[in-house]
Parts: sequence; C-alpha cells; structure tokens
Amino acid sequence: MILEKAYAKINLTLDVTGKLPNGYHSVKMVMQSVELHDDVILSEGSQDGIKIKTNLKFLPNDNTNLAVKAANAFFEYTNIKNPSLEIELVKRIPVAAGLAGGSSNAAAVLRGLNKMYNTNLSIDTLCEIGVKIGADVPYCIRGGSMLAEGIGEILTPLAKMPECFVVICKPDFSVVTAKIYARMNGGDLPVHPDTNGMIDALEKADYSGICHRLYNVMEEVTGSDHEEISIIEDIMLECGCDGTVMSGSGPTVFGLFSDENKAKNAENTLKAKFDETFLTKIKNNF
Repeated sequence: MILEKAYAKINLTLDVTGKLPNGYHSVKMVMQSVELHDDVILSEGSQDGIKIKTNLKFLPNDNTNLAVKAANAFFEYTNIKNPSLEIELVKRIPVAAGLAGGSSNAAAVLRGLNKMYNTNLSIDTLCEIGVKIGADVPYCIRGGSMLAEGIGEILTPLAKMPECFVVICKPDFSVVTAKIYARMNGGDLPVHPDTNGMIDALEKADYSGICHRLYNVMEEVTGSDHEEISIIEDIMLECGCDGTVMSGSGPTVFGLFSDENKAKNAENTLKAKFDETFLTKIKNNF
C-alpha cells in the first residue's frame, strides 16, 4: 500500500495573458501549496483493472475521474500490462473550487505509482505524463512556490513563501472554469497583477508585500455573478486578515494571516455561514 498526500494550491496572482490558436488561454500566475490535502491510497487490487472509491458519493468512480486518468496514463507510458489497482481518495479539498483538488489527486497517483512499481521515472517525466491529464497536474507534482506560464505547465521555482496561516472558504456553489475563461476577453484586460513584484516580494521574504500584491483577474468575472465572493473577503478583512483574494476560477476565497488567533476567529465566523471553511498553513517542503 502507498499513501500519498495530495495538497491543495492557491493562486497568489493569476493573470490571463492571451488566447492560443488551440482555444486554450495563456496564463502567468504565482502558485503556492497549502497543508490542506486529500489522502490518496494505492493498493494492489483483487482483479485486473483500476477500481476507485471515494468518501464523496457525487464524485465519478470511472475513467472520467482524474485519478483514474492518471493511472491509465502511467500504465500506458510504462507499458505495464493488465495492472490490478485500487485507488481510494479521502477528500478534504473542496471540489470544483479553484484549489486544483482533482489535479492534485492525479499528481499523487503518478507519484505513488512511480514508487509502487519501482519505475524510477524522473519528476520531469511524471510532469510530461501529467500535463496530458490537466494543465495544473505538473505543478501539483512539484508543489511549493512556482511561477506557472504557458497554459500553466511551464514552471519556474520561486523563493519560499513566508510561513503564515491560511483560511480557505468555498461558498456552496461551483463555477465552470471554461465559462470563466470565455469571458476573459482573450487576456485584453484593463488591470493585471504585479506578478514581477510578487516574485520580488517572495525573494525578499516580504510578507506584507506579498499580501498587498494578491490579485486574480478572474475574480471580477466570477465575483460579478456571485456576491458571496466579496462577502467572504469582507469577513476575512473584518477578522484581521493581511490579504485576501479568490483562488483560480473560484469560487474559493482565501485569506492570509500572521496571527493565529485572528485566523481561528475568521475560520469560526466563516464556518457559521459556509460549511467548507478550513484553517491551514503554507506548505513549502516537498
């Protein structure tokens, strides 16, 4: 049996810089892992094929699940015939939330199978397999503080994020990422994040500078449809957070806190309104 932790990610910045001929959008974003994670448990099955079970009844348990797609891609790449595998997902990361939960599960499957079958594939090779499953999978394989460009697969390691507390809050609805991208005007936007400034703030371990540069161009679109985004941010600020912004295409909002008591107060206040609220920390070491 192999146990892999699949860590959630947040976007310190998210910029849409253009639209590619294949219909995808090019992005430039600073990504950061947090301690909130799912457990991915891999074990040898009792019969040929890949079986998956989760603690969430609404998740697919067939080939459409990214964890199963990752396993199939791994076995195809390594030419392992007639595998017998059972995957168990213990989900904590909110689903369809802008936190890369599904991509993180896929990444954990690739890392875990590499150990389970002693295939000794490099991280670069795992990322090559992973990008075919989803643009965020290579990041989730590597984790930490990263600049992501292209469609999200071109990764540059950045200086470690200063330690702090993170309150994550997902309102009780989901958004369709493709629909949000379709409204991004091909990246021709009036305001863009100060991504280079964010990178510099990380290099200097300037926590205040990081908090002041949090920005996500998708928030204007998602937030215009759902007032809950601004409501959550207002509560974060009222509770004393140092910076707050939406993650990914949403609808999850996170707040950064240097003070644990303020973070706990924010968690308790938000949890009274939104069930999927979590207090976690920055995750730097992988």
